[in-house]
Amino acid sequence: MNENDKITIHPLGDAALVVRLANEASPNIHKKIIHLLHILESEPFPGLIEVVPTYTNITVFYDPIQVISEADITYSPYETVNKMMLNYMRKMERIVTMERRTVQIPVLYGGIYGPDLAHVAKINGITEQEVIQIHSAPKYLVYMIGFAPGFPFLGGMDERVAAPRKDTPRPTIPAGSVGIAGTQTGVYPIDTPGGWQIIGQTPRNLFLRNEEIPSLLASGDILQFVPITEEQFKQYEAEEGGERWQLK
Repeated sequence: MNENDKITIHPLGDAALVVRLANEASPNIHKKIIHLLHILESEPFPGLIEVVPTYTNITVFYDPIQVISEADITYSPYETVNKMMLNYMRKMERIVTMERRTVQIPVLYGGIYGPDLAHVAKINGITEQEVIQIHSAPKYLVYMIGFAPGFPFLGGMDERVAAPRKDTPRPTIPAGSVGIAGTQTGVYPIDTPGGWQIIGQTPRNLFLRNEEIPSLLASGDILQFVPITEEQFKQYEAEEGGERWQLK
């Protein structure tokens, strides 16, 4: 069975449907999701409101009234959009070259900026410097944005630095904190409660609250963590015009 055989479509309420392309996430499936997303954005059907990508599927939100007014009234809005989605997926067979944007995220690891770095090193039987080297080596694929505004769900972390979530989450994690939970890593874009192991902090803002597109990162981007010194952190923070506070 190839990956296309796993594609399913099902309704989500009366104004959305979910197209599932696979059961497990992979860079190849993500490429197909982004390709389908781009087709929908460049050739939207009447009534399309929004398309939201995730690890293995996309959710298509639509206006049922507009859909039915533009289509054959013998079909329900869901049936109409379902048929259109099948046509869009046939267009996915076209060969396209996707350009991925690479975004560097400077990170100050350890100390008051990454209070759990020592714990992550200890449970993996390596040094703190090795955690930093291993964590900053990969080029991470941004699968999707969610959980909090601008929060990137990343793929590609080396399991040698994996660490379980905290038994008791912290009441507040400062914006910019870089954490690990299981085999996942990510960056908190805003102050929020959280149970991830915090190994560092970035002075770069991921949530751009005053911009039309408020997220620095987007699904399909490549993220690369770049270790920096405290002096570089403070200089970058001053240039960003924002402030960070550290976990005690």
